[in-house]
Amino acid sequence: MECLVRGRHPLLYIYYLCCMKNGNAIVMSGIRPTGFLHLGNYFGAMRNYVKLQDEYTCYFMVADLHALTTHPDTKELKENVHRVLAENIACGIDPDKAALYCQSHIRETSELYLYLNMLAYLGELEKTTTFKDKARLQPDNINAGLLTYPVLQAADIILHRATWVPVGKDQEQHLEMARNFVKRFNHRYGEVFPEPLAYNFGEDLVKVPSLDGTGKMSKSENQMATLYLADGDDVIRKKVMKAKTDGGPTSLTMPKPDYIENIFQLMRLVSAADVVASFEGSYDNCSIRYGDMKKQLAEDMVAFISPIRERAESIRNDSKYLEDTMQLGAEKARKSAVATMDLVRNAMGLVY
Repeated sequence: MECLVRGRHPLLYIYYLCCMKNGNAIVMSGIRPTGFLHLGNYFGAMRNYVKLQDEYTCYFMVADLHALTTHPDTKELKENVHRVLAENIACGIDPDKAALYCQSHIRETSELYLYLNMLAYLGELEKTTTFKDKARLQPDNINAGLLTYPVLQAADIILHRATWVPVGKDQEQHLEMARNFVKRFNHRYGEVFPEPLAYNFGEDLVKVPSLDGTGKMSKSENQMATLYLADGDDVIRKKVMKAKTDGGPTSLTMPKPDYIENIFQLMRLVSAADVVASFEGSYDNCSIRYGDMKKQLAEDMVAFISPIRERAESIRNDSKYLEDTMQLGAEKARKSAVATMDLVRNAMGLVY
């Protein structure tokens, strides 16, 4: 945990340790309902959700408002929201333990988003990596929502006065911005919000590499290089077998190229330790056969993903259960949001 607060004020570190020890920590995170959830979503966030819900107050959100920044087909939005809910539950989220809700169902989010925009500056928003990436991918749709995406994300988090946020590496910058907005608000209006920190169970935040050797698994990049939780067994095998490799090492203990290290990293996520060790050894002594390695990885991926896929399909077919789950989650989230916004309005003097 020390790595999570390295460089922070020691009193802040002590405060968060006390929160964790006393079970008072509030955890919040969310995911966009655009496309299908993938392996990066699972290891970057949902794996942590499952562990955290048993110990802390957790708010897990389907970020449908964030999805609107890319102008999705609104006719498909409901289906996508239901799919994400089903996949979250299939991954182990328990709606009775955590607040699993839809972002647009909590009106207070938009109000706080408005107030935080007055504390955000154009220069810092234009410099965010995600804004640059989105602008590159959709140059004809560089809207204000894309620019202020980190502000809305900050509103989602601090609306519940969250202390911990399970995120992947690509969201670290946004979380840092959320802390900056908290500091500015508290400095201007008085202490209302705690500073949210990244939470992860390892030393580093998890970033799942793509199968083509470039970047991370993503909904918006190469679809054949991303493993989705809804992929069928044969699709998984086909994708893994197409992963980028080369002719193999040409000298003992030769450093692995990035695209080969990616395959090993994926194997470490889903394969048994002795299996990984065996292929590490064969790489070091130059006897590795990448075809055999990819076949093993493919079968391990099938064994990992298929139970999640099958359970999610079953949940999606029960629309009444999904509607009840959203309502239950919204009730929990709204109670927290109303209490926070009372504090915010009083601090800002918006009480007449």
